[in-house]
Amino acid sequence: MKKFFSLFVAMFVLVAVGYAQKGAIKFEKETHDFGKIEQGKPATYMFKFKNTGKEPIFISDAAASCGCTKPSWTKEAVMPGQSGSVSATYNAAAGGGFNKSVTVTSNAETPTVVLYLKGEVVSKEALETAGATSPKVAPDKKKGTK
Repeated sequence: MKKFFSLFVAMFVLVAVGYAQKGAIKFEKETHDFGKIEQGKPATYMFKFKNTGKEPIFISDAAASCGCTKPSWTKEAVMPGQSGSVSATYNAAAGGGFNKSVTVTSNAETPTVVLYLKGEVVSKEALETAGATSPKVAPDKKKGTK
């Protein structure tokens, strides 16, 4: 019985030490709001992350919640202290609001992280009417000064 207990304790310690030394993936942000985007023009956002753990991180997959979003990611190992990215492109074909997700799978302490894209797809005319595509004041001039 003592041998079994000692073996159990030894296995527990090895597993705990192995778990504690995994890579840790820390995204700068996990949700991006595009605001209003033009219909028919794909919009891309790059989610940046850092490996804050002690072991390399390998992203094995990034799966989108639907076919309207295409993810891509850093394919090589991200060493401790180094950075990587997951890019997601929303095709903006259908008008209206959207809220899409990309599930990132890796060998990190937290093996899955869900990233979110949201916004509203509007027609080009609606954007022009709102003044979103052509600012009325030059960026280097202050409004109301002469």
